[in-house]
This record gives sequence, C-alpha cells and structure tokens, in this order.
Amino acid sequence: MSFFIPSAMAQAPAGAAPESNPLFTLLLFGGMFAFMYFFIIRPQRKRQKEHSDLVGSLSKGDEVVMNSGLLAKITKVDDEYLTVDAGNNTELRFQKVAVHAVLPKGTIKKI
Repeated sequence: MSFFIPSAMAQAPAGAAPESNPLFTLLLFGGMFAFMYFFIIRPQRKRQKEHSDLVGSLSKGDEVVMNSGLLAKITKVDDEYLTVDAGNNTELRFQKVAVHAVLPKGTIKKI
C-alpha cells in the first residue's frame, strides 16, 4: 500500500521490453547507411577513380613518384608494368598501380 505510486503506474514485469517505434528504428538504420555512404564509400570511390585515371594517363618521359618514395622517369610503358630510369642508367620495373603521383617536367633535375 504505497501512497506515492498509484497501482496503474506500477513497474512492468521483469523481462518485458519497452515498445519501440518501428519508424524510429528504420530512420536510424537509414541515417547510419547515409553516414557510411557519404563519409566512407563515396570518398574511397573518388580516390580509386582518380588513381585509375592517373595510371591510365602514364606515358614515356613522365616523371613519377612511386609508393616506395622513388623518384624516377618513365622509359617504357606496358599494359600492366612500366620501366623507370632511377638514375645512373639504372632501370627498374614496377607495376603501374605502384605510381603515387606524376611530377611536373624537370622536377628530378632540380633536386
């Protein structure tokens, strides 16, 4: 016989889950998907497209930076590989995807 808690407002039995709005749950999942798309998936696809455009535009005579940090000049381009001159007539073969960036002409001579 409590004077402070009316019997109509008594606590729910143990194990009973509170009811949730299914629309709220649907909006929560939709918001999470939108967040993942705009902050993770979309920027990654943009970077992949930029890199594939870069790799596709490589040509003989371009000065490049490889993923390893090597600065070199392209001497030969194949379908999947390229040959670069690393200095002192040292030629190395790399996969095209190992190119990090293309440098402006004459950058290697300035260094």
